[in-house]
Amino acid sequence: MASSAEAFVAAALAGIGVKAYPDVAPSGAPRPYVTFQAVGGQDVNDMGGPADLENQRMQISAWSETRLATAATMRSARDALVAAGALPIGSPVSDHEQDTQLYGSRLDFSVWFRP
Repeated sequence: MASSAEAFVAAALAGIGVKAYPDVAPSGAPRPYVTFQAVGGQDVNDMGGPADLENQRMQISAWSETRLATAATMRSARDALVAAGALPIGSPVSDHEQDTQLYGSRLDFSVWFRP
């Protein structure tokens, strides 16, 4: 089991055939690509002390020059994360970045890990 949600996501996405970046891709990154970031989670600590498992909500975003390529990349990312044990929260949300003219798709996942 991964020691952080970021490590879990990076390992799960390593085999999908596109580069995955934490937070933001560098300028000029080859497309398609995926970014990921922590966007919350579920606190499971109680009065008895810290829990041995932690939860993080991770947002995955796929980016490409076409809507179809973006959807295919998101499908690959979703399949890889679900196979690794992440739980999707909802369905993908479409996006478009005006400055770069890239199409995006984002989806949140619940990830459990042992710190």
